[in-house]
This record gives sequence, C-alpha cells and structure tokens, in this order.
Amino acid sequence: MFHRRAFVRRRTAAAAALTLTLALASGVQQATPAAHTAVVPTTMALSGYTIQSSAKVTDSAAAVSSPGYPAAGWYPAGPRSTVLAALLAAGRYADPFYSTNQKNIPTADFAVPWWYRSDFTVADTSSRTYLDFSGVISAADVFVNGQQVAEKGAVAGAYTRHELDITSAVRSGTNTVAFRIQPNDPRKNLTMGWIDWLQPPPDENMGIVRDVLVRRGGPVALRDAHVVTALAVPSLASADLTVKAQARNDSAGTVTATVSGTIGAASFSQDVTLAAHETKTVTFTPAAFPQLHLTSPRVWWPAGMGEQALYGLDLTASVSGAPSDTAHESFGIRDVKAPLNADGARQYSVNGRPLLIKGGGWSPDEYLRWDRTYVEDRLKYALDLGLNTVRLEGHIEPDEFFDLADRYGILTLPGWECCDKWEGQVNGSEPGEKWTAADYPVAKASMAAEAARLRDHPSVISFLIGSDFAPDKTIEKGYVDALRAADWPTPVVAAASDNSAPITGSSGMKMTGPYDWVPPAYWYNKQEGGATGFNSETSAGPDVPTLDTLRRMMSPAELDTLWKSPSAKQYHRSPSSAFATLALYDAALTGRYGAPTGLDDYVRKAQLAQYENVRAQYEAYARNAKDASKPATGVVHWMFNSGWTSLHWQLTDRYLDQGGAYFGAKKANEPLHIQYSYDNRTVAVVNGAHTPVSGLTARVTLFSTDGTQKYDRTATGVAVGGDGARTTALTVPANVSGLSTTYLARLLLTDATGKEVSRNVYWLSTKADVLDYAHTDWYHTPTTAYADLKGLSAMAKARVGATATTTSGDGISTTSVTLTNTGPGRTPALLTDAHLVDAEDTPVLPVHWSDNQVSLWPGESATLTATYRTADLHGSAPRLRISGWNTPTAIVTG
Repeated sequence: MFHRRAFVRRRTAAAAALTLTLALASGVQQATPAAHTAVVPTTMALSGYTIQSSAKVTDSAAAVSSPGYPAAGWYPAGPRSTVLAALLAAGRYADPFYSTNQKNIPTADFAVPWWYRSDFTVADTSSRTYLDFSGVISAADVFVNGQQVAEKGAVAGAYTRHELDITSAVRSGTNTVAFRIQPNDPRKNLTMGWIDWLQPPPDENMGIVRDVLVRRGGPVALRDAHVVTALAVPSLASADLTVKAQARNDSAGTVTATVSGTIGAASFSQDVTLAAHETKTVTFTPAAFPQLHLTSPRVWWPAGMGEQALYGLDLTASVSGAPSDTAHESFGIRDVKAPLNADGARQYSVNGRPLLIKGGGWSPDEYLRWDRTYVEDRLKYALDLGLNTVRLEGHIEPDEFFDLADRYGILTLPGWECCDKWEGQVNGSEPGEKWTAADYPVAKASMAAEAARLRDHPSVISFLIGSDFAPDKTIEKGYVDALRAADWPTPVVAAASDNSAPITGSSGMKMTGPYDWVPPAYWYNKQEGGATGFNSETSAGPDVPTLDTLRRMMSPAELDTLWKSPSAKQYHRSPSSAFATLALYDAALTGRYGAPTGLDDYVRKAQLAQYENVRAQYEAYARNAKDASKPATGVVHWMFNSGWTSLHWQLTDRYLDQGGAYFGAKKANEPLHIQYSYDNRTVAVVNGAHTPVSGLTARVTLFSTDGTQKYDRTATGVAVGGDGARTTALTVPANVSGLSTTYLARLLLTDATGKEVSRNVYWLSTKADVLDYAHTDWYHTPTTAYADLKGLSAMAKARVGATATTTSGDGISTTSVTLTNTGPGRTPALLTDAHLVDAEDTPVLPVHWSDNQVSLWPGESATLTATYRTADLHGSAPRLRISGWNTPTAIVTG
C-alpha cells in the first residue's frame, strides 16, 4: 500500500548551493541537442527502482548503471523508498510494528552502500535532459548510462536539491540511472533521525525518499518560479502579486526568450535576452503589469476562519515561438505576522486576526513510506480534533503533504530537528557531532532548497531554524541568507526553545516540558509548561492505546508486563533512558485511580487519565489566551501521532484508532465550549469562532459518584466575544456539603432557544494533586500527593441502550447511534464509548465521530454519528461495540 504511484507536480525550486551540472560533476562534455522541429517540455518521475546491497554486487559501477544490466535477485522499491521499506514490502522481515520484531533486523546489512537502479525512456535526443532530485539519505554517487555524473561529496544531505544536466549522456530508447546510496548516521549527517520518539529503524532511513524527476526541455530552462504576495491588512481589499523566475540559457549561443504567464484571467509577458549559459531573474511587478494588482482577492484562511482559496501560476519560456520550458506553482494570498508580545511570547496572526496556535507534533511513517491516503486521513483527524497547526521537527514531508495542508487549511511549522548533527555545533554535550567545513554549504543548500519548495504554500507560517538550540552566528547567517534569497514570506524563528540568535532574535517560544506525566491541574499554572506563552512541544507523556491496538502491537507476555510491571522497560516507548518505562505514569494511575486488577482495567483507567489530561492541556491554553498578563499564545501537543506502534506521545495511534486522548482533545477544542478550571474552580465559556455569541445559559451540577446531586447553579444571559474570547459564567464553591471524595461535575451550555451547544463532564476529587515545582527537571514536575479518584471504581453499573442505522452513498457510509441511559437509579454512565467494528470485531478506521466517550445520566440520550469509507467494512454490516467506565460491553448492529 505504501508504494502507490505518486502524482508529480512540476515544482520549480531554486538551484541550491549544491546544485550540479554534468560538466561540473564529472567532466563529461555537454552537447547541444540536435535541431528539432519542436520541443515539448516534460517532467516525469522515475517510477521505481531495483535495489541491492553493494556487498552483494561485484560488477563495476559502469556496468550496474548501463541499460540491460541483469539485476537478478535485486529487490523492487517504490519511487520514494528507504532500503528497509523496500525489504519490508518484499516480505524479507516480519512486521516490525509488532512486539520486538524490529530487533531481529540486522543493522550490519545497512552499514554498506546500497545500489538504486532505474530505467527511463527517451524517444529522441532533441531536448535537453536533467535529473532533478532531493531526498537522498545520506549521500550518493550518481551514474547515468555507465558514466558518473555526480559524486557523494556533492550529493549529500536529505534536503539539498540537485539538478544534473545529463543531456550528453542520454540516448534514444532506454536509459539507466543508478544511485550508490551511502549509509546514514543522523549524528554525523545533515539528514533525518528519530531522536527519542521511537526505536530507530535499523537502516536509519537510508535511501531516496522523494521523487527523482527527469526534466526535458529546450535551450532555455525556467527555474525558481514563485509569487511574492502583499495583502492589504486589515481591509483585505487588495493584493499585489510579484512574479519571479530564473531564465537560464543552457545553449552555447545567445538566445532571446519570451517568458509569458497567467494567473487566473491575468496574463503577462516579456522578452529576455540571454548570453550563452547565462541566467537572469525575470520579474513581473504590479507597477509594470497592473493586472497583477488584484482588487477583492480571494484570501486564503486557516480552517474555520474562512475559505482555503488557491491560485495557480503558469509560466512558459518560448524561443522562436516554440515552448522551451514551463513552470507551474500553486499559491495562496494571505498575510502572516508573529511579533513578540509584551511578555516576549510569539503571537501569530493570519490576515490581521490573532489566533491561538493549537497544534500537535507531526510524525511520518517510521520507514518514511509515503501514502497519500494515510496522510490525508491523519490531517482530517487533526481538523476533527479542532487543531489548527502541525509542527514538523525535521522529517519535512514531500510536496503533496503541503498541498493537502493548503487544501484543508491546516497551518504548518516546519523546521530542523534537535539532538543530532543539525545542532551538533551548538548543543553542548547533546548527541550530534561538531560541524566541519563541509557541513556549512550543505546546511545552507538545505535551507535554500526547502525555502524555495515551501514558500508558496499558504499553510506554512514559519520556519524554525533551530529546535532545542538556536544556531550560532555563522550557521544562522547561512540560513537567513538562503531564506532572503528565496523571498521567504513568513517569520523565521530562531528556535523552538527559549533561545535567541543574533539576526532573528528571540524565539518567543518555550520548551519547558513536560514530556512525562503531570496531573491535569499542572496546565493551569503559569509556570514551566503551564498555559502561558508559546509552548512548542509538551504533553503528559504516555498514551496507552486502545485494547484493540495493544493486541495488534504487543505479545501476550508483553501485555502482561504492561499492567503488572511499572518499572519494566517498554520497547514501544522510547530508546531514551528517560522514557524507557511507564513508571511515572503507572504510579499516577495507581495513586489516583487505584491499582489495576488486570489488562482491561489498566486500559480503561488509562483512557480516563488520558482524556482528562489532554483536555486540561488544551482547555488551559484556550482559557488563558486572552489574559491581560502572560497570555497563552500557542501550544503543540507532543505529539499528534507516532510513526510506529507506540505507548507515548500521540493523540491517535498508528492504526488511527481513537481513545481517551483523542476525544479529550476533541472535546477541549470544540468551537463554542464550556469548561471547568482546575486552579480556581471557575466555569468558563470559550468561543473559538469569529462571531460573538450571546443569550447563552451555563449550568454546573456536582454529583457524588452514586449520582446524588449535591450542587446546582445556572447563569443566564451569558455572552462571549469571538476569536477565542472567554467569559467566566460561574464559580464553584471551594467546599460543597456532603460531596464524596471523588465526585462528578456536569457542565451544560445552551443557546437562546434552549438547545444544548456544549456539554462537558469532569471526574474530580476533594483531595488535590500536589506538585513539587522545586524539583522540576527538563521532562516533568514531580507530584507528591495524588487526587483521590478511586471512588469511580465503586460506581454502580449503568445500563445503556443503543439503536443504530446506517446510510451509504458514493463510497461513504454514515452510521447513527442513539445512546440512552436506561438505568432506574441515579448513576450516570461515565465515558460511554461507541466503537465501529466489522463482523470480525475489528475497528473500522479511520472514522469521524460527531462526538464520543459521552457521559449520560439516567433518562438522558445522545445521538452520535460515525462517517467512514464503506470499503473499510470489508463487505460486512457495520456493528457498534458500546462500552464505558461502568457500562457492560454490548454489540449493536447498524
């Protein structure tokens, strides 16, 4: 499934410092193509490779890279594939996502270079031919038809972009390209690594993970096409577009080319004369071309704030009336600002409207396998959770990822990664070797290539040139020079941590953790990782998946250890000694909820704990976003997803199943939301929509765990502004007579017609969690006393009835399920979950629920809808598995 043929956009990135030509790389003489009646500019991606270890190839590089070479016994690989991804697809190893299978893959197999070999066909040689590529991990010697056209010292770094003029080496018919890929070590190479996210792949992702393009055209090539936009803010009444491109004459004589372009109905053109092998920047400005001044432009907005309007730029360079090359770019018109506020925190605004960044850390597949559908499913999950941003710390995804982000209105924060070669020069004793002279041009070329590739995507709102550490003056200057040369349009951030750099200044961000368990109340305190400023990566650490996923990823013996042995190392957590076990998490689970009595009990307690903690994290930042002093400006949950089967740092698991963390985030980020504050007991209403709302009624009711009502208050006429505004509707007293040690709080928000618009249920304790800030370390703040939530275990069983119906069309099904607490007593059904499953009781994933994990009091009902691909039922009828904290599991057919 991971080697689906990729759709190729003809993008035109800048020639980076390491861009090569055939003559420079190998000394091969360039040839002028023979005269031809017409040249049709084309761009195609190599469709895939055959690969083999150099340890098993005794033939010469010239032989391997020649057409017709008998690659017997080689492995097939997709057009974007690491070595290990190809071997997994070929069935060489057992599923590495299960148990400790990955340990059985010998790392020695990847300590030598691997050959990647591919053929392409050329009908004739009248056009010039180029290889255009990035995404080589870690470096490569490149050969075409038996000739070396580049060497590994020049083709180095995962992000550097290379263009090789191979015109003189190309022949009519079949041509062969071969890459001799060097082993990767992220501590030594400016590539990609996994830090402490997961157990690293044995091949360290060596391979080619982006398309290799074969570009053909006439004597004048168009490169670096892009649009610089200037939007009138705050009126949004007009926009100026400046179009730029490099016109390059690759012939031996002087040429006059006509460069013409269109953006929508606007067309423009100018002539440029180029001496032999000369390159000039062709610029179209609104002053010279008034049609590039737009009135009432279609503006691009993040999701939930407006439409995701996109424009297309098409350029053609013609010589003597015949097309020589073309370029296409999609772009959006929007304005991004991110000044530092009075407290030094970075405050983003889009098109003049400030917004709280609500994000998650993005992870690709561990083996960097590209699957567009899987990526799109995860981005849709981000929208479903009410997130507006994903952060990419390294592992900067292919073009299609950013195309999807543009289309769905999801903001992105790409940047370099920490804890390896990228920060080795500035990170003290952290992993990563110090830089040599050869690393500086690779880093600058990487920045130039990524800047040119990402600058026109309206979803990209910054580039973080540092993560845990800011670059030093020399490194920063290389980055900034490359960004400026690329007309980078959005704020450049020195680091994801509270650091600064000489040119870009203070980051305006903090990286104070936590990364391991803290109680929900932690998030409300304006210290450490609490809800103030911009926290670029933070969460309460572990996230135990659903039982369905756990059984897919761990052996029965490992599942026994999971709930029985808190101090045991967990292979599916992290290679880091700091995060090797679940000790902190398990201590809190036992201290707050009681010792688990079995695997099922452990998992159900974990879902409650994760729901309350993730909800509190997002709610605290939303509540504090408009504070006059030390407001919250952004939070990135670490992480949104994991690249493999994991026990930590994820809101959704590898298989896209949804548990407490997922639905806690979804609840916290609903557009109009009522919430409880752990620090001061206030009931607040937060409005994430643009339009103010009035005429609301807020109600808070407290119950003992047996369902006895102990407190009830209502506030009418509640009004709240828009764009993240907050109003305090009620305050719960510090002491309520007769309340049990563990108790429940039900919050309801209704509109002027009496319709329920937000509902939120908390399980709380009269005994508070106690934090020891004096002993805070880099990954958590210790808890010295736990809230007592053990009373939940004594709740009586609740009876929940369910009915379901399903409608289908155009490959999509929607199942509607109505849940009703039919119990005769007062006991609520706490956190009732509806899981869509097939006839084999396997979860149907992905699925989008209107709401889930709801709590119902006797007589109350809730209707939930699940939307999913009909094909994911695999021919069976949809079934609903209904379960809950105190609700017996039942199956309902839809």
